[in-house]
Amino acid sequence: MTAIFDTHAHYDNKAFDEDREALLEALPRNGIARVVNIGASLASCKCTVALMEKYDYIYGAIGIHPSETAELEGQSPKVPDAWEQLKAMCRHEKCVAVGEIGLDYYWDEPAREVQKKWFVRQLQLARECALPVVIHSRDAARDTVDIMEAEKAGEIGGVVHCYSYTKETARTFLDMGFFFGIGGVLTFQNARKLKEAVEYIPMDRIVLETDCPYLAPVPFRGKRNSSLNLPYVVSALAQIKGFSEEEVRRAAWENGLRLYGMKA
Repeated sequence: MTAIFDTHAHYDNKAFDEDREALLEALPRNGIARVVNIGASLASCKCTVALMEKYDYIYGAIGIHPSETAELEGQSPKVPDAWEQLKAMCRHEKCVAVGEIGLDYYWDEPAREVQKKWFVRQLQLARECALPVVIHSRDAARDTVDIMEAEKAGEIGGVVHCYSYTKETARTFLDMGFFFGIGGVLTFQNARKLKEAVEYIPMDRIVLETDCPYLAPVPFRGKRNSSLNLPYVVSALAQIKGFSEEEVRRAAWENGLRLYGMKA
């Protein structure tokens, strides 16, 4: 049976403080052979570096989530050189992407112009580092697409994490050559729009992700998520796409390697 690649996790999150080491050590013997831990703030990026230095099967993405971009504005005296620290971490040998970056209009802060500014800067950083990007976009489809097109993100490549838009918007990201991160939301009863998009998106553009500790699949919805729950997403994908679960596992594994430019 093909192993599973969790392309988007947050094991630095405090939800794992009590059992992080035991859980991470259990992943390989439960068929989870590779994980990319995703940075969201400067502090979480530092934790990500520590995780990828401790575990050979954990890699990292380094970036500032749109909701945390105010810390790049120089507003925090604790991190006056935040941007330089971020760039240095992106040069780590196990950093495989810049992310997660993008726009989140669900909340009012930081201001949209601040989010846009640092989305553009981090896209440019990814280009400089020759790394793909992990895109976070929530309630911001039009501005996300406009910025990605203006910055020629198709030349950079990457993944739209936790894809939540329509199949029509998916066409735009497909035309840019992007992958789509699919996780536990696919198993939710009310995820009709996502299921329609997944039915439309070719299997060779889909990667598995948890976004753990968030978005646990049914039957664990509302509980702490982990990579161990990904077989439930595999099952839902297989049903929608009309493939066997092994075919989904194999395709998703290969897609994850292509996304991050990694060897098996």
